[in-house]
Amino acid sequence: MKNLCFAFILLLLGFSCQKEPTVTQKIANAHGFENWDKVTNISFTFGEKRSWKWSVKTNDIILTTKEDTISYNQSALDSTSLKADRAFINDKFWLLIPFQLVWDKTASVSEMAKETAPISKTLMNKITITYPNNGGYTPGDAYDIFFDDDYIIKEWIFRRGNTKEPSLINSFENYQNFNGIKIAQNHKTPDGKQVAKLTHIKINLK
Repeated sequence: MKNLCFAFILLLLGFSCQKEPTVTQKIANAHGFENWDKVTNISFTFGEKRSWKWSVKTNDIILTTKEDTISYNQSALDSTSLKADRAFINDKFWLLIPFQLVWDKTASVSEMAKETAPISKTLMNKITITYPNNGGYTPGDAYDIFFDDDYIIKEWIFRRGNTKEPSLINSFENYQNFNGIKIAQNHKTPDGKQVAKLTHIKINLK
C-alpha cells in the first residue's frame, strides 16, 4: 500500500512539473506542428512565380521559375544560390509562419494581449515577434500576429525595421489541411488585394 501511495505521489509530481506550453508553441501545435518530425519533402508555388521542392531532412532545395531552375543545398551557398535562398526563406516564412514562431530562437516574443485586429475589426489575441538587428535576411523586422482562441492565425501587421507604422497588413485565409499541417493559402490586404498566394502544396510524410 505504501508503495502504491508513493507511486501515486510521484505521478502527481510529474504532472505538476510539466511546463505549460508557450503561446508560440500553442500556435504551432494548432497548425499541426506535432506532425513536422514526419515531414520528408515539401513542394509549393509562391505567387505563381516561384516553385519550390524542399527535402526537409537534407535541406536540398530546387527552385523553378519561368527563366531558370536552380538546385542547391543550404549548407553550401554561392552567389547564385544565395539569391535563391533569400527568396526561399521569404516564401517558406509565408508557408510555415506558425512553425517559424517556434524555430526562430533569436527573435523576441511579446506577452499575449487582447487587441482589435486591423482587418476584421474584431477583438483577437495578439503577440509581436521582433527579429534582432543583426543577422538574417531581414534584420530588425517585427510582426504583430493576431489569432483566435483556437490559436489559428487570422491576420498580421508587418513592420519593416520595427517601425511604428505598418509596412503591410494582410489576412490569413483559405486554410487547408496537408497531411495534418494547416496552411493558409491566401493573404489579402484590407481592400481585398491579394499580396501572397500559395498553391500546388504537397507535404510528404515518412
